[in-house]
Amino acid sequence: DSQKEANGLRTDHWVMDKRHSTYLFFMGVGEYAIVKDKWKNIAVDYYIEKEYEPYAKQIYGNTPEMIEFFSKKLGYDYPWAKYAQISGRDYVSGAMENTTATLHGSDILQKPGQLIDENKWEDTIAHELFHHWFGDLVTAESWSNLTVNESFANYSEYLWNEYKYGKDQADYHQMEDVNHYIHNPSDFKKDLVRFDYASREDVFDLVTYQKGGGILHMLRNYLGDDAFFAGMNDYLKTYEYKNAEAHQLRLSFEKVSGKDLNWFFNQWYFGSGHPKLNYSYTFEPVKKQVTVIVNQSQELPFEFPLTIDVYDNGKPKRQQVWVNAAAKNTFSFDVSKNPDLVNINADGILVADITETKTPEQNLMQFTGSKEFKSRYSALTAIKDQVGKNPAATKLLSAALKDPYFRVRQKALELMDLSNADQLKALGADVEKLASNDPKTLVQGAAIAALAKTKDKKYLSVFEKGVNAVSNSVKANSVAAVLAVDPSKANTLADKIDLEGASDELLSQMLPIIVKNKVTSEMSNIAPLVAFYPFLKFQNPELGKSAEEGYNWIMTSDNLKATESVTKILGQAKGQMGENPQVKMMISQMLKDGLTKKMELLKQNPQKASSINPQIDAINKAIENFK
Repeated sequence: DSQKEANGLRTDHWVMDKRHSTYLFFMGVGEYAIVKDKWKNIAVDYYIEKEYEPYAKQIYGNTPEMIEFFSKKLGYDYPWAKYAQISGRDYVSGAMENTTATLHGSDILQKPGQLIDENKWEDTIAHELFHHWFGDLVTAESWSNLTVNESFANYSEYLWNEYKYGKDQADYHQMEDVNHYIHNPSDFKKDLVRFDYASREDVFDLVTYQKGGGILHMLRNYLGDDAFFAGMNDYLKTYEYKNAEAHQLRLSFEKVSGKDLNWFFNQWYFGSGHPKLNYSYTFEPVKKQVTVIVNQSQELPFEFPLTIDVYDNGKPKRQQVWVNAAAKNTFSFDVSKNPDLVNINADGILVADITETKTPEQNLMQFTGSKEFKSRYSALTAIKDQVGKNPAATKLLSAALKDPYFRVRQKALELMDLSNADQLKALGADVEKLASNDPKTLVQGAAIAALAKTKDKKYLSVFEKGVNAVSNSVKANSVAAVLAVDPSKANTLADKIDLEGASDELLSQMLPIIVKNKVTSEMSNIAPLVAFYPFLKFQNPELGKSAEEGYNWIMTSDNLKATESVTKILGQAKGQMGENPQVKMMISQMLKDGLTKKMELLKQNPQKASSINPQIDAINKAIENFK
């Protein structure tokens, strides 16, 4: 309760009458607006900076529906007396599931221009809420077993997306997550449950979270939904308000499913890595059979169920097989003729790295024949180098523009080049429709960017209309498009640009414009790209050059917010860089170069010492961090 005292003081009392771990205690104090919501009779409050109060329900408003969904899915009602969420500036960990009082980093604070494109923090809101079952109600017995907290919270993002926005959205989100792990070889030797870490911070990584979520998805599909969710319920009820570890999780799943899961836990929980697959197939005309050979090239072979689609006369026939823990597995299937295509891991469930080569015609067939998102998306991205060279690639792009899932339409727009006359003829009319009428503003923005490559004044009315849109994506892409057609309008359009919280794709497109025209209001917003310019120069020399110019612009300017944005982003990224000495050396050298420029700026402007010195301090701390 809360009591006002004399002299403007106040006394507050809190009661926590249920057991929870000490690391989950939290107190937040600050100037906040409190926006009230509820689930059943439980208070659901949003503590938000007053500037963002009008948008609190847009940011947090799905929380009561999430509580209801998770309570039903788990067969276990939200177990605490209230639920509050608050944000804090300069919070280094993204978010934290303090019992009944989740703390979010300030990136959760978004305005309508961002929110109409997407609430980029919604997955995190679901993640921290789900911890109130997996993490707060039942807490990992040790840091070694952290994944019994974090993999479930990660997988809750899949469950929420699947329920609220459909399976394609859930599959896209998980594909992005698992790919972060797959593309980070330094994590391949780490067990999911590991007892040999130098610091507890070491287990907060892509293995514990993202790979762990992918492993739970495989387990769900192996057990089936009934057993999977019943196993989660048994685990919660057996260990509520106590600690538990991975073997106890296994026992709950075994109890409800009647299956021995040691094989699964031994390779995925108490082992490291993942299958690295390649495959080939041959047709035997006499037997009318296709023989598919699946090879594993990693050191220790895995065993797993695998979905294979065999395309016979253009139509996929699904085959479910069991791959044994051997370097080579062979399977034979009846077919009417030599298959048009064989697609392994067709449902996208297996966490694996698959090497394969398909023709544009085969990718087109896979795209049109696949219900699952991952097979459609991989077929689309596989034609990247064939766009503009092969008619099947253009047909695939055309089909992708009509895909029901917006990320597929968006990706197709990013892959095409409408400065190519053939592509413009085949795709231009559809792209123009998407630019004005797609229900997703991110697709509208991507369509405007695609049309901008034509530099054709006939689209100027579409671009100029978009300059005044609410959506950051539509607005920024429209500004870039107008400038592509008429560069002389740069100064008049500068005040229309707002890249706060913009995606990497949008930042990449706008960076050269921001830097070239010295749009000072956006200086801090370009930090996510300019902070990594040494690496960008390898991946994309042209963009890297703009990023380097942007970095030098920040380092030669008296701008505390922009400088701190660079050092903060580098600090957050440090944990994902592993122990790569070359990477650390490159970052350290970049920071030292920036420090030299700031010192020169101070020398030239001693009257600004009170502003420039904190920037020098921030850079020095960052340099120390990368030693």
